Amino acid sequence: MISLSDYLILAAILFAIGIVGVFLNRKNLVVLLMAIELILLAVNINFIAFSHFLWGITGQVFVFFILTVAAAESAIGLAILIVLFRNRGTINVDDFDTLKG
Repeated sequence: MISLSDYLILAAILFAIGIVGVFLNRKNLVVLLMAIELILLAVNINFIAFSHFLWGITGQVFVFFILTVAAAESAIGLAILIVLFRNRGTINVDDFDTLKG
């Protein structure tokens, strides 16, 4: 039987990998989007684990909302990334300074 602490440790590891991915790789937008998705998946694992062990369904409902928002965020982020790549020819974050005021 898998205990609650096993799920929480797995979620903490995924969350830490996502945070490290955000802070270490600030150059590539695709890797940044994947790191953000890892962070959201770690949160989803926590919601599902607590929902299962506390005999509730609200955590699972929150997961569906989070997955919907994450899918929309990924689709919009990739669409913006494609437009930026077509206009600039690169996906390097440091080259996107046109919005700086």
